[in-house]
Amino acid sequence: MARGVRKSPIEKLQGELNEVLASIAQYEDCLETMKEKAKVLEGQIQLEEFKVVNEMLKERDMTMDDLKDMLAGGESRMIISA
Repeated sequence: MARGVRKSPIEKLQGELNEVLASIAQYEDCLETMKEKAKVLEGQIQLEEFKVVNEMLKERDMTMDDLKDMLAGGESRMIISA
């Protein structure tokens, strides 16, 4: 019973190389997808942090300008004390 033509060592290595390159491409696609997901999650975290700050401002009946002034005043105190 004939088994077919045997592959030469070069053909075997070329086949293995093609499989490795295909795997690399797949992992690169996956990595890109995961990086995009990470950016989305970071944006969502930042939005949630801003919501917390906004709620704190509302509780204290403050505006963003009040917060900016407070922070700017804190920076000048840090510079003077340094």
